[in-house]
Amino acid sequence: MSRVSPEYGEDVARRLLASAATLSYDPATEVDWDEPLDPSLYGLNPEWSTLYGTALWDEMSEEQRITLTRHEVSSIMSTGIWFEMILQQMVLRDQYAKEHSTAEFRFALTEIADECRHSIMFSRACEKMDANGYFPNRLSVEAGRIFAGTATGEISYAGILVAEEVLDVMQRDWMRGENVLPLVRTTSKIHVVEESRHMKFARQEIRERMDGVGAGRRYRSGVVIAVAANIIVSNMVNKRVYAAAGLDTKRALAEAKSNPHRKAMMRSSCVHLMEFLSESGLLSKTAMAIYKRVDMI
Repeated sequence: MSRVSPEYGEDVARRLLASAATLSYDPATEVDWDEPLDPSLYGLNPEWSTLYGTALWDEMSEEQRITLTRHEVSSIMSTGIWFEMILQQMVLRDQYAKEHSTAEFRFALTEIADECRHSIMFSRACEKMDANGYFPNRLSVEAGRIFAGTATGEISYAGILVAEEVLDVMQRDWMRGENVLPLVRTTSKIHVVEESRHMKFARQEIRERMDGVGAGRRYRSGVVIAVAANIIVSNMVNKRVYAAAGLDTKRALAEAKSNPHRKAMMRSSCVHLMEFLSESGLLSKTAMAIYKRVDMI
């Protein structure tokens, strides 16, 4: 049986629904929202900080490092909320007026429900860390509005996959980090477990949409997906996080941009994503050039 047949896709959706029924979390009760924040713990593993390994990092006090990582993780969570709102619109549009009796339809709605809970969870976490107000730049917000209203087929599901795959690798480290806040470890665990189903669903949807597609559409879709990825990754860490840690923003931005450690960590988080996009025919030379701009390849 073809891996992209409707029967195989329905089987994947049924298995994901069964998984969701047995292993899902309610952040309202799973996260200890009343636990005080330990002042000695980071917001994310220091190795994932944009400044880790730089001269500026070596000059920073421990308090500044902790403050920076808490604001960095809050900025990443805020970007997650932004894209999850885009994601929900795309999935709703894709499932609009489709056959209601399929497992695909039911899992798509399950995914939307998960994303709503995740956004609320991230919102509360940012508030708890007193690091609210991080948003993508205005141009990106408007680009996201257009993407949410127009992206279809493999473009919409690959956009979802890009955002979730990059965050997944980071959060798998955060959830195991003994020097990371329990708040971040728990929210990361919830997101990793539930998003693993979303990523499997997105991969299957992409396989189905790309089955028998010509070279021209593969090229165009691949470039659009790469542009969307560029926008998402460029907005993950807001430049205002540096001022929040008492740093010179201009110097911090320059060191973060040229930081070889940060570049290596980003590339490592995208290895499996790039392999899948290549297998799907969505990784042309033009797309690769766009990914390289944000160190995804």
